[in-house]
Amino acid sequence: MRHSSGYRSRTRKLLRRSIREKSNPITRILMDYNEGDRVVIKINPSFVKGMPHRRFHGKTGIIMGKRGRAYVVKVLMGDFEKTIITRPEHIVPLEGR
Repeated sequence: MRHSSGYRSRTRKLLRRSIREKSNPITRILMDYNEGDRVVIKINPSFVKGMPHRRFHGKTGIIMGKRGRAYVVKVLMGDFEKTIITRPEHIVPLEGR
C-alpha cells in the first residue's frame, strides 16, 4: 500500500508539543508585528487555519505585510525567496534582535 502524501504527512514527531507546552498561549495570538520584524516559524499543531507547510517549520523570516488576520512572511530557502501567508499562532518573534 502506498503511503499517504497529504499536507501534514510524516509530521508525527515534527508537529508534536511537549506536555509543558500543551496550553495555547493567548499572548502569541494577540502579538502585533510590524513590517521588517524578524520572526521564527514555529507551527502550532492545535491550529489548522493559517498553518504553513511543514518544510518551513523552524525557518526565520521577515514580516512583509498583513492580510486580514494573517501575516505575509518572506523566507529564504537556499537561493530562492519564498512568500508565506501564515497566522500569528504559527510565528514567534526572533530573540536577540
